[in-house]
Amino acid sequence: TCSLPLPLAMTQHLPSLTRVAVCGGTHGNEMSGVFLVRHWMRDPSELQRSTFHAVPFLGNPRATEQCRRYIDRDLNRTFTADFLNSKVPDTDLYEVQRAQEINQTFGPKSSSQAYDLMLDLHNTTANMGSCLIVDSGNNLLAMHMCNYIQVRLKFPLKEEETYSVFSVAKVGLALELGPQPQGVARADLLAQMRSIVACALDFIEEFNQGMLFPALETEAYKVVGFVDFPRYPNGEISAAIHPNLQDKDFQPLKSGDPIFQTVSGEDILYEGDKTTYPVFINEAAYYEKRVAFIETEKCTVSHPALQKSF
Repeated sequence: TCSLPLPLAMTQHLPSLTRVAVCGGTHGNEMSGVFLVRHWMRDPSELQRSTFHAVPFLGNPRATEQCRRYIDRDLNRTFTADFLNSKVPDTDLYEVQRAQEINQTFGPKSSSQAYDLMLDLHNTTANMGSCLIVDSGNNLLAMHMCNYIQVRLKFPLKEEETYSVFSVAKVGLALELGPQPQGVARADLLAQMRSIVACALDFIEEFNQGMLFPALETEAYKVVGFVDFPRYPNGEISAAIHPNLQDKDFQPLKSGDPIFQTVSGEDILYEGDKTTYPVFINEAAYYEKRVAFIETEKCTVSHPALQKSF
């Protein structure tokens, strides 16, 4: 277990959040966000509060039309400086063009003109339930928002690298709900995602109205590694996720536990030197990324109280 404490003595003050965006369809076959954003583009009343109106948009319209994850490359891995500033030849790729358009509209990334906050809506085929993803456990406002949602709705929280669409805004939060097959909508997960978005917008509203959010201590899962499938010399996968590991996202994995099983029934054991908490186990979209599951460690994150600056 790791610990990421910050000074708790003083209340931190931040400006109001008035420019908020909600993105669905960053991956065009993750249907909860696609369904919800299309609904909100027709009727945005659910996204309106007295102190701000959130703007809904489809991250990858072409991929959404074709019910594909992406057209040329993963849009959610395209918000780095190299791609956002690229002229040629990468601008021939649709997702690079789209990333630059999103950056122009909701950024520019890391600038004072960027949107205050972006929610990014995703589904996973892994058994992760409802998971909140932030770019860093040191992001004060994002962590207070996560704590607000967790207290009300009870979800785990995970950290991730900042190459994704929500990194365009000053503060980002991704919602990852599963298990849900690619290209399929499930009414129960769609309703759950809708509740999380509403809760996040309620947090912003209360923050803008001056509510004091007390100092917090919350649990998070920090990404520490990526585990590929076993492979034959020609690169083909030689074993599947072990039945004892399948669907055990966020459960402790110890050295000696089985993680893969060959077609002939041979078990392959985990050889890590400490307990880890795997997530995105057997995620369909990660086969092409050569990731069988992601290793995380459990952290306790502390933050000072938060209130709007006056």
